Amino acid sequence: MVVSKAVGNSVIRNRTKRVLRHEMADLLPGLPTELDVVIRATPAAGTAPAALLRDDLDRLLDAAVRRRRG
Repeated sequence: MVVSKAVGNSVIRNRTKRVLRHEMADLLPGLPTELDVVIRATPAAGTAPAALLRDDLDRLLDAAVRRRRG
């Protein structure tokens, strides 16, 4: 997980990491074990509500799984 200083100060970055970790914990069991995932938070992630981050993660992970399966 990559959350750069562009996302915000340390409080915002750590909150963003906590939210992303929490949401990923729910989504990981549904992912293939051979899939490696790197999450890179954009500056908008620092102010986004958790529900929006979850929706984005879910959508992007679904796309990654579909792309991998061909």
